[in-house]
Amino acid sequence: MFAVIRTGGKQYKVQKDDIIEVEKLAGEAGDVVAIDDVLFVNDGKKATVGAPVVKGASVSATLVKQKRADKIVIFKKKRRQNYRRKKGHRQNLTVLKITDIKAA
Repeated sequence: MFAVIRTGGKQYKVQKDDIIEVEKLAGEAGDVVAIDDVLFVNDGKKATVGAPVVKGASVSATLVKQKRADKIVIFKKKRRQNYRRKKGHRQNLTVLKITDIKAA
């Protein structure tokens, strides 16, 4: 059984016991997160496509940890102008372990 969920403006294909990194969600390690934004569910026999979400379907996950992604370096330069700007960014992420998928 697998499902396609939407969180943080992105879509993820998940199965039971998968570990995924998503945009930051509120909570601490060990918390249970319910994701109701389920776009597609397939249980092996029947596939259900939402319009836009599958009614009654949900995915349960355990919050494993909060972390930060690798640093991305932004470097701007204009030739012959002595104009250089260097900036860095690290995105906050949440690591989830999928524990259960409930179809409609």
